[in-house]
Amino acid sequence: MSQKSLAQITAPTRHFAVQLSATRRGARLARLLTERQLDEWGEPYEAAAQVVAELASNAVLHGRVRGRDFRLRLTLRADRTLRIEVTDAQGDRVPRITAPGEWDAEGGHGLRIVEAYANRWGVVEAPARGKTVWAELLMTHGDVRESRSRSPRGVRTADGQRLGS
Repeated sequence: MSQKSLAQITAPTRHFAVQLSATRRGARLARLLTERQLDEWGEPYEAAAQVVAELASNAVLHGRVRGRDFRLRLTLRADRTLRIEVTDAQGDRVPRITAPGEWDAEGGHGLRIVEAYANRWGVVEAPARGKTVWAELLMTHGDVRESRSRSPRGVRTADGQRLGS
């Protein structure tokens, strides 16, 4: 048995889950809790915090049902893949990436940011007619994964920085 496979067998899978109010404050708290949890696990958190910020914001803006919360779940597997899941109450509103012409000043870029950071992402049905939007990131000790095979062409942050550079 190789050292790598032995390390994967003995390394624990780590879990964190929290239910938050479907408000802007709840979305901000999701990002902060992600940063704190990943820091506690000794992992870089910048990319994951960006993904959580976008998914939590979408849950609050597009997946909110009055009186219902959203849930954040982080799972760090032995192979250092972080799975982020944000579950909201609006299963009929499936997210999609908007074409550049459909963007407006307020939004339309969020899933492009998720796509730029994540190795994979998707949507699955959740209980009680909800949905879970998930993203998986390979954790490296750089801000953005070096293992990404395709570049996040043209995705920039609000201050003009190119994501993934």
